[in-house]
Amino acid sequence: MCGRAQAVSTMADDDLENLPGVGPATADKLTDAGFNTYESLAVASPSDLATKADVGDSTASDIVRAAQNAADIGGFETGTAVLEHRQQIGKLSWQIPEVDDLLGGGLETQSITEAYGEFGAGKSQVTHQMSVNVQLPKEAGGLRGSVIFIDSEDTFRPERIDDMVRGLDDEVLQAAMDDREIEGSPDDEDAMDELISDILDKIHVAKAFNSNHQMLLAEKAEELAQEHEDTEWPIRLVCVDSLTAHFRAEYVGRGQLADRQQKLNRHLHDLDRVGNLYNAAILVTNQVASNPDSYFGDPTQPIGGNILGHKSTFRIYLRKSKGDKRIVRLVDAPNLADGEAVMRVQDGGLKPE
Repeated sequence: MCGRAQAVSTMADDDLENLPGVGPATADKLTDAGFNTYESLAVASPSDLATKADVGDSTASDIVRAAQNAADIGGFETGTAVLEHRQQIGKLSWQIPEVDDLLGGGLETQSITEAYGEFGAGKSQVTHQMSVNVQLPKEAGGLRGSVIFIDSEDTFRPERIDDMVRGLDDEVLQAAMDDREIEGSPDDEDAMDELISDILDKIHVAKAFNSNHQMLLAEKAEELAQEHEDTEWPIRLVCVDSLTAHFRAEYVGRGQLADRQQKLNRHLHDLDRVGNLYNAAILVTNQVASNPDSYFGDPTQPIGGNILGHKSTFRIYLRKSKGDKRIVRLVDAPNLADGEAVMRVQDGGLKPE
């Protein structure tokens, strides 16, 4: 656990009974709903807690407030303290120097990164490549962690993971083998097969069949991240490909726009909570729409509205170019200048130009 949550050790389930108004029965309800630490309660909204744990609204508010006091979450701190917290944030390399420079080192943990673009722009290629890169040793640009992959468009392909692993540089492959204590070299087919199998074992994939199921999977992702928190391979990346497909298909027309945005907002907050509590990078892909009224400039606009625009810490626009070339444009970031980089989508994965 990292950041503010790092200061709080994981509490046993019985400790919940020390909170005001929480007896054995309520503690069981909270645990069954996935709230079995002070920090998970402290960052929950009272309405969400009341719904999931089947407790009254006033009781939920009291529990959240007490958990915030117990976990020392929610107070003010100095900028120096915030800077110290940010030293714990990891950077996941794309293995493409130009893109890493654009993003200040790579994908950032404890943040939501949105990649949007038209079909064929390379959004799913990015999620697959990051699912490989995150498992690399830290000295090779990875985070030495496992992956949660929520697939809403039937895009996940183990064969593509195989291609991308084989497409890594020999030095990176050797470092990954040494890290996993796999005997052999990149030239050894048996060693490569063992490495690929081990990498696939650390990608937890779930297919989302509708928006409600997708939101449920985000909640399950938090439980899975908690289970792996103290293991050798904690969750360090959560991919959602695509974030908006089901919401776009199920909520049609302006009459349902408010409902869609409210559900999308809640879904984003659930994902954000996983990233912040377990020091994971959140990577979501987004579909686009064309604005027919646009006479100048690029008519392509990401869907999801201001809700997604505000909640995404980093927004990346992927644009097709000639052949296998793709333009990676940083549209929004809190601490980085806008800019562009070039990469190529090849059989061996994402490569520098």
